[in-house]
Amino acid sequence: MRMCLGCGTRQPKRELVRIVKTPEDGILLDPTGRMNGRGCYVCRKQECMDLIIRKKKLSRSLETEIDGGTIERLAAEFGKLPGINGGQTIE
Repeated sequence: MRMCLGCGTRQPKRELVRIVKTPEDGILLDPTGRMNGRGCYVCRKQECMDLIIRKKKLSRSLETEIDGGTIERLAAEFGKLPGINGGQTIE
């Protein structure tokens, strides 16, 4: 079980999206959940992703400053993931 950084709910690891800071200091979505680096998890809800960006929870959790371009790229990639639909999880 892992906890969503946005809403704080605990869910199985497979139901969450992992965001990872790689050893090379890249910030990436990790759909496999196996990339090396410091990671955090977020629900498949757009509102949770928006919350962790707006409140800078992502930067604190990954212990790094994240520039605006990286934030925009992550948000765009997150929106394209299966099961993401305007804050509603598709079942």
